Amino acid sequence: MFKHFKESIFITIFGFITAFFWAEHIMPGSGPKMLFVTFFLSVLEITLSFDNAVVNALILEKMTPKWQHRFLTWGILVAVFGMRFLFPVLIVSLFSKLSLIKTIHLAIEDVNQYTHYLHIAHAPLVAFGGAFLMMVGLEYFFKENKNLWLKKLEDFLINLKLKHLDILITMLCILAVQFFMPEPERLDIALAGVIGIFTYVCVRQVCALLEKSQTEKTAGTVKNAATGGFMMFLYLELIDASFSLDGVLGSFAISKDIIIITIGLAIGAMFVRSLTLLLVEKKTLQTYVYLSSGAHYAILTLAIIMFISTVYEIPEVITGTLGLIFVGSAFISSLIENKKDKHEYHLE
Repeated sequence: MFKHFKESIFITIFGFITAFFWAEHIMPGSGPKMLFVTFFLSVLEITLSFDNAVVNALILEKMTPKWQHRFLTWGILVAVFGMRFLFPVLIVSLFSKLSLIKTIHLAIEDVNQYTHYLHIAHAPLVAFGGAFLMMVGLEYFFKENKNLWLKKLEDFLINLKLKHLDILITMLCILAVQFFMPEPERLDIALAGVIGIFTYVCVRQVCALLEKSQTEKTAGTVKNAATGGFMMFLYLELIDASFSLDGVLGSFAISKDIIIITIGLAIGAMFVRSLTLLLVEKKTLQTYVYLSSGAHYAILTLAIIMFISTVYEIPEVITGTLGLIFVGSAFISSLIENKKDKHEYHLE
């Protein structure tokens, strides 16, 4: 197990040292306090993203060992510097109409103004993330699934043969949000939600096509596998990006220092990726068969919360707790099912 988490432990140590010296540089004597804030942000990220690890593992199982390794190396760079630092800066730059360099300076030197612009961008951001995650969750429950957890409900969903029902439901959620938003914000939120749906459909379709091409033993197999691996890698990063939106936005309620936020969330993101690889190697999803369903219920819950948060602020602790309840309940149900199967095997 240690081999999966050694990089995470190294990042944690490096992150804590960096956070301490950065805090002391900004305000002498604040190092210990910022270490606690960094730790809290790390735990928050792990709690919010545990269901993300399960979903990632489902996709990662289909990837080659090379692309699994790239998910941990390249992927963490995208997750840390892309989603936890650069993405919020780009959003603020867009809404404030400032250059990227000026926005970075604003994030470091004038955090109140920076968070003001980020707050303005909050509704469109979570509308995009909510739409994308809603599509991820619905697509799972509308397809054939051998391991039904909440059997009556999931069997009912599978038997709904309406084409593009997942898109219709997500569009209805976006429409519902419109009734509670001020008129000037409605177009931005609707557009962000539609882009979320479009992004999911495009990436998922390309992934499905390239996934098929990987199984073909032709002269172009290596090239196809590489391309398919890249598209699934991109899909994973988009899922991670959608999951991270609430954590990134909510973290500003804990700290206004973007460097401390980035370090804390980076440590958490690294542990989530290590956990994902552990789930894949130990074939946990095959052993605990209901974990996938539990994780996707958690995804749907998060998507609904993100839509609601365009209007009402919902504490991250609620989001994390609900996710853990779904995943934890699915894990316990899997244990019970496994014991039942073993008992029936011995009786035979």
